Amino acid sequence: MKILSTPLEGVLLIQPDLFKDSRGYFTETYQKQRYATKGIDCSFVQDNLSFSNKHTLRGLHYQLNHPQAKLVYVVKGSILDVAVDIRSDSPSFGQWTGVELSDGNMRQLFIPKGFAHGFCVLSETAYVAYKCSDFYNPEDERGVLWSDPDIDITWPSSSPVLSLKDKQFVCLKDLSEKSLPTYNPKQIS
Repeated sequence: MKILSTPLEGVLLIQPDLFKDSRGYFTETYQKQRYATKGIDCSFVQDNLSFSNKHTLRGLHYQLNHPQAKLVYVVKGSILDVAVDIRSDSPSFGQWTGVELSDGNMRQLFIPKGFAHGFCVLSETAYVAYKCSDFYNPEDERGVLWSDPDIDITWPSSSPVLSLKDKQFVCLKDLSEKSLPTYNPKQIS
């Protein structure tokens, strides 16, 4: 397993080992001890799977009082996966990073607590799996507008398919400091 850094501290790109033969391949999508030795030392309590069609954009989501670290990978298809640092006093506040995750490259993205997360489907359809370090809490869910001009994410579609909820999120600058997580350099995962 290789761990690659991204421009945002704590957001990690993971290339799991892949064992191929004439039958196909095998890979471990997660192994607690191995990931902990690489700095991803959180307890995941929930696994999610989403199915989406091409140009579907989900995000940018976060939970404030029950923040979630996430480990994201694609079971089938391809996405642009994005993390945005929304920790109010972080040196990289408002910055984003994005990577293509697919069933072809088998990469994973680890997104620590304090980041908003979203993805856009590049393939005709995509099955996206992700582990979360806290339970989904609908009353605690928050979001940032996917097209926030100050963040300026380079999405693969200028008119993505969005949920009504995701269309109604506001720009990062319009959120009060109480609506944002704070930066704690010791709490990466």
